[in-house]
Amino acid sequence: MIGLDPLFKRWTVPDRGALFVVSGPSGSGKTTLLREALRVIPGLEFSVSATTRAPRVGEVDGVDYHFVDHDKFRSLLADNALLEHAEVYGNYYGTPRAPVEAALAEGRSIVLDIDVQGAEQVRRSHTEAVSVFILPPSLVTIERRLRGRGLDDDSIVERRVREADEQLAAAGDYDFLVLNDDLDAAHGQLQSILVAELLRRSRRESWIQAARR
Repeated sequence: MIGLDPLFKRWTVPDRGALFVVSGPSGSGKTTLLREALRVIPGLEFSVSATTRAPRVGEVDGVDYHFVDHDKFRSLLADNALLEHAEVYGNYYGTPRAPVEAALAEGRSIVLDIDVQGAEQVRRSHTEAVSVFILPPSLVTIERRLRGRGLDDDSIVERRVREADEQLAAAGDYDFLVLNDDLDAAHGQLQSILVAELLRRSRRESWIQAARR
């Protein structure tokens, strides 16, 4: 893996955090790539979504998701308290607005792991958001990875492959692409994108002022 750890010996959070929107179909390796980026890059945090679905075994409220009922979710929508939302198989998911905006103002950076529909909503409301799409080498690879998990039956795998094809059609709307045909290279690509954005001059005015003293 491309090691970025030496970059962070004297790292400080930017003057204003960055909002990263990361999408990719099931089987693209997105979760693995994001987990490592969050471990390595200081001040980078994962946004916890709200959902109406029931918790799964081992999931913790406020850590994996904010679990709410349908009435609470509708209230959040009515109050414009969500950056984006979507319905998936009868359950609703959304990103609470207030924690994200508070984090950005404090210099902390937020990663949203959302689908292409949610990403489009965020790009409309937050034009400064930086979007990254995780590309698999092919749909054949997606199918092989999904079957290799052994978690879903054939009908679900086939549905996820169709959904992956639909999501790939939107990849051209994103700022950056990461091709995950080699995991070490993909880690390096994603982390380099995130770090470069966090080093943008507009986010580091305090460094310039400190250097001139």
